[in-house]
Amino acid sequence: MVERRMAPGDDETMDEIHRRLKESEAANLTADPQPPGVWERVQMARHETRPYTLDYIKLVFTDFHELHGDRRFGEDAAIVAGIARYHDEPCVVLGHQKGRTTRTRQQRNFGMPKPEGYRKALRVMKLAEKFNRPIFTFIDTPGAYPGIDAEERGEAEAIAYNLREMAKLRVPVIVTVTGEGGSGGALAIAVGDVVLMLENAIYSVISPEGCASILWRDRAFAEQAAKALKITAEDLLQFGLIDKIVPEPQGGAHTDHEAMARILDKHLSEALASVKGLGEAERVGRRYDKFRAMGEFSER
Repeated sequence: MVERRMAPGDDETMDEIHRRLKESEAANLTADPQPPGVWERVQMARHETRPYTLDYIKLVFTDFHELHGDRRFGEDAAIVAGIARYHDEPCVVLGHQKGRTTRTRQQRNFGMPKPEGYRKALRVMKLAEKFNRPIFTFIDTPGAYPGIDAEERGEAEAIAYNLREMAKLRVPVIVTVTGEGGSGGALAIAVGDVVLMLENAIYSVISPEGCASILWRDRAFAEQAAKALKITAEDLLQFGLIDKIVPEPQGGAHTDHEAMARILDKHLSEALASVKGLGEAERVGRRYDKFRAMGEFSER
C-alpha cells in the first residue's frame, strides 16, 4: 500500500525543488568515506526521501490490510496499522507515517500522532494478541502532537496506557526505529522484546532543537545539543536502550529503499526467531525486566 502522488501543482512543484536540494545536501553529507557525525545523522534521520512505514510494508510484508479508527473518537493518519503476512506468517504491522508533499504532510500531521492514533495502535495490537500473531512496529516521529485538542482528549493517558499494555502483550513484539524516535510519542509503540535501530536513526527524550531552546534559550545550539543528548544508535546500544543496530546502504537508507528493506528483513527475521520460541510468561518477564533495567546506574 503506497501513497499516490497528487496531480502537479504549485505545492508539489515547491516540494520537488525542496526534495532535490535535500538530496544534494545528503549526497554531500555521505560522500565522505568517514562515518557521518552526530548532526549529519540527525539530518539523515529526517531526510524526506527516507523510507517510511508504508514503504517497508510494501517491500517487506505481503497482503497488508489497513485498519482505521480507535473506536472512540476517530481516525489518525499519523499512524498506520493493519494485518499482514511476514514470510507467509500472519502478523500485525504498524508505525508512524509522514508525508512527502505539502498535502500529505498535513494529512499525516507530520508524523505526530494524537491520542486516537495511539489508541488505534493498541486496538490493533490487542487484536494481534487475541489471534496469537506477532507484532512489528516502526518508529519515525518527532514526537506526539503537542496541540491543545490532543491534550483535551487525553494524550498523556493514551501514551501511558500503551506503555503498560504493551509490556503485558503475550505475543512477540519487534520494534524498529527507522528515522526519528521522539520522546513518549515514539515510546508509546516501542515497548518490545527486541528493539532494532537503523544505523542513521536517532532516538531521544527530546529533539536537539527543543533541548537547545531549554538549555541555551536558542535553537541555534541544536547541533551542540545533539552531541550532548547521545541520540545515535551507537550511543543507545552502549547504554542498553536498544538491542541491535541495523546497517544501512552506503549513503543512507534514503538512497536505496529496496536494499534497505532487504537488510532490515534479515534482521527482523532473526529478531522474531529469537523470541518466538519462548513461553508467554518468559517472554513477558524478559520484556518487563528489559525496560525496568533502563536508566539504572551506580556511583563509584
